[in-house]
Amino acid sequence: MSMPGAGELIIIFFIVLVLFGAGKVPKIARDIGTGIKEFKKSLSDKDEDKKS
Repeated sequence: MSMPGAGELIIIFFIVLVLFGAGKVPKIARDIGTGIKEFKKSLSDKDEDKKS
């Protein structure tokens, strides 16, 4: 399975825009970014615990 191309990403973006509305999309993106950041932090903390 390959990564979606530009056309597919645009279609997905429009579907999300229709489902959630223009006002909620930035909040959803911010929440996803925060979640990814916390996940990466927990992975790096776990690595530091193993080294000690």
